[in-house]
Amino acid sequence: MSDAPAIRPMPRIGDPAPDFTAMTTHGELTLSAWQEGKWVILFSHPADFTPVCSTELTEFGRRAKEFDQRGAKLMGLSVDSIHSHLAWHQNLGKILDVKLPFPLVADSNRSVSELYGMIHPGASATVTVRALFMIDPKRIIRAIIYYPLNIGRNVDEVVRALDALQTADKNGVACPVNWKPGEKVIIPPPKTEKEVAARLALPNVE
Repeated sequence: MSDAPAIRPMPRIGDPAPDFTAMTTHGELTLSAWQEGKWVILFSHPADFTPVCSTELTEFGRRAKEFDQRGAKLMGLSVDSIHSHLAWHQNLGKILDVKLPFPLVADSNRSVSELYGMIHPGASATVTVRALFMIDPKRIIRAIIYYPLNIGRNVDEVVRALDALQTADKNGVACPVNWKPGEKVIIPPPKTEKEVAARLALPNVE
């Protein structure tokens, strides 16, 4: 019998989002309770006080209201300590005049990082890659985006993907390449005569 540690499968689109309780800059939080029936954007960064991570955190801070308007809550994470998170938060506020209204998970024991497959040994065995999970109000993972350590992610695309998911859910449609709110969507073909009749009466979806 092998003594090798069990390999935890990485969460995939369509899977229930693994629940966890962790210390954050807003105190101890449990994901399922904190979510409050909203969308969650859970994203990791490699390390506090680093240039690329600082640009990402400040951009999410500046645009936090855009996510709030869409019924989505932001939650950041790295393997740094709570003391490092708090100091970095203060530093960003003083230097860049940006406040972070969302919590940062202090995952120093890497329990959440391992749960969500945020540690990629080929990139780094000690810090998280730039992983992002979009979790819907039913706590189902709907989108996953990964970036390497040295490339900052595109917040415009995060907002666009959230808009697309919410539009698709609300209207039962698909969103084509480069879709943005207000543009044409793709309506699935009808499967019954009743659906054909309903389709003929359907207004344009925005």
